[in-house]
Formats: sequence, C-alpha cells, structure tokens
Amino acid sequence: MTGITSTQLADGRELLYFDDAGSGAATRTADSVTDLRELPHRAAPGEVRFDALTDEWVAVAAHRQARTHLPPADQCPICPTTADNPSEIPAPDYDVVVFENRFPSLGPAAGRIPQAPAWGTAGPAYGRCEVVSFTPDHTGSFSGLSEARARTVVEAWAHRTEALSRIPGIRQVFPFENRGADIGVTLHHPHGQIYAYPYVTPRAATLGAAARKFYDGSDGRQTLTGSLLQAERNDGSRMVMEGENFSAYVPFAARWPLEVHLVPHRQVPDLAALTGAEKDELAHVYLDLLKRIDAFYPTPTPYISAWHQAPLDDVLRPASYLHLQLTSPRRAADKLKYLAGSEAAMGAFINDTTPESVAERLRAVTVPASAGTPARTRSEGVHA
Repeated sequence: MTGITSTQLADGRELLYFDDAGSGAATRTADSVTDLRELPHRAAPGEVRFDALTDEWVAVAAHRQARTHLPPADQCPICPTTADNPSEIPAPDYDVVVFENRFPSLGPAAGRIPQAPAWGTAGPAYGRCEVVSFTPDHTGSFSGLSEARARTVVEAWAHRTEALSRIPGIRQVFPFENRGADIGVTLHHPHGQIYAYPYVTPRAATLGAAARKFYDGSDGRQTLTGSLLQAERNDGSRMVMEGENFSAYVPFAARWPLEVHLVPHRQVPDLAALTGAEKDELAHVYLDLLKRIDAFYPTPTPYISAWHQAPLDDVLRPASYLHLQLTSPRRAADKLKYLAGSEAAMGAFINDTTPESVAERLRAVTVPASAGTPARTRSEGVHA
C-alpha cells in the first residue's frame, strides 16, 4: 500500500507525501517535515471572464508573471530541502509529492462561478492547481522511473482526482504533464500538474458532446471511445500495444505529428475508478509507451501527456470514458510543428505525418524488460 502523509507549508498550502509501497519513508509524520520558511500570505484568486463570442471561460492570472522560470539545479523549488535550498518540499528525501501551486492559475478559494453568464460576466478564479513531483532526482524523466515509482504516481493521480472532485464548485479534474522546453515547461525537474476547474473546459465539452450524441443513439448503450478502441484493435494498423486492461494506438485522424491514445478496456469515468489490478498494469504500459516516445528520435521527445477524465456533469459524465492523449509537436528530429494560421485561428489541423507510419515506428521500438506483466505490441501478434 502507498503511504500518504498530509501536512501544510508555511503559507498554509497543502502538501502530501506519497511513499512507494514498502518504503521506509512511509513512517514519516507531518511534524517531521515542517516547513520553516517565512512565506508571504497567499494571494487572492485571479479572475475568470466569460467570452460571449465563443461561450467559453478564460482565466486571467496576471500574478503568475512572477513565477519561477527554469532555475539552476541548486535552486530548484521541488528538489528535497537542503540548508542551501529551502525548497517547496521540506523533507530531505521523498518518493512522490503533491502540493498546491504557489502561483496557481485557479484558486486557492473554492466556490461556484456565475451559472448564467453573458458578456461582461466575471468572477473569482475558483479552483485548485497542484504540482506533482515524480521523483526527488532533479534530472531524468517519467520514462526513467521504476515501475514501483510509476505505480505510486498513478495512485497519487487517483487520490487527488477523488479528493478534488469533492471540492464544491469543481466541474473537471485534469492531470497532465508538460515535458520539454519546446512545450514551455518552467521547471526542469520531472513533474506534472493537476488542475481542478470551476467549469467544463472547451475541449472536454466538445468530447463530451460527441460522446453523449453517440451514447444516446447507440444500441446497447455503447460508448464512443469504447467503439473507437474496438475498431482500432480490429484494424490493427495503428495499434501500438495491447494489454489485459489497456491498449494504445495512434488515432485514425491524429492531429499532431506524434499522437497516441492510451485507453482502458473498461469504461471508467476517471483514474479514481480504476481497480488495483488496472492501476498496476497502467504503471507498466504507461512506462512502456513513454519509452517508445523517447526513442522515436535521437534526443528526448517533448510532449504533453493529458488525462481526459469525465466532467463532473450529470449530462456528460455517463457517456464519458477515461483516456490518455499524448501528443508532441515534433514532426522531425530537428523540426517542430507550430500552430499557425489554420490551426491557431481556425482550429483546423493539418498533420505532417501519417498515423500508420507513426504507429509502425512506435511498435518497432525495443523497450527494455521490466518487472510485471508486459503489454504486447501488435507486431508480436498478440491480441489482449
């Protein structure tokens, strides 16, 4: 079992230690990791403003201009605390840590934003933004974690999804990782984030509407994501790997030069709904997928790893289906795809690669064996 210790930082922000199963650190207490820094009081929330032209909310967070940006290793705010670097994490060592962001886009206050907005509607940017540090090591990446550590991260994602979903006013919980300077990361240390939004985001609303339309018209209440997964597995040309509980494929109409969807075989709304066995396999197949992504080019691949979880919405949630969308703008070893006129202005994507060729290259990657039951690639001729 993962050990969890909750404590508070000097300014009142919550911090949780998630210790690997069997780790000696699981005996830590909140009193043994006190934050001794003198920090200013937390700022009030920013603002959300309603864009009547698109029927969408926009967060205005000017206070984030002062956030830490690519500090040197000896000043990293999410390395373990030392005498010379009193960091955001008071413990001298840790496995996985989740804490409230010091410079949040949303929160720290909770509440409900206006429910019938019109032009000129604004309100406090309620919500919560958390940082997830995957390892105490300043260098490396998620793909270099042990399977046991990856399993601890999965448990942290599930725990925080469940906890954040209970906060009044929260409509959607989004765990994600931005990896690489080309994506726009502000800290080199391997980490991800979790946003708890007071509204359903535009992308989730689009996916939810399509899922709901299919769900309402389908025979036997099939789900859209589940039917697409089955179609991809039947076709096989874009499959990357297939396990007992999860499969990964490059979607038929991939928008990005490098895009993979990792989907559970069972419809669940979010990470919190996974069983222990499903979490175990997820830790393995996710590491496998990231290693393939990193081996795609001679140097590490920048990516966005986005967990699409069901909105906390009575209409959209029943048809929604947990899945990971991992994308990279890297279209060649030395080229990036920039979102210019068609994509940025019109939302009309033009892909520079074919999904079938990307899937073939990902299948061909040799991934070092690790503990646990491996997922099988389609090239190995195994259907889970």
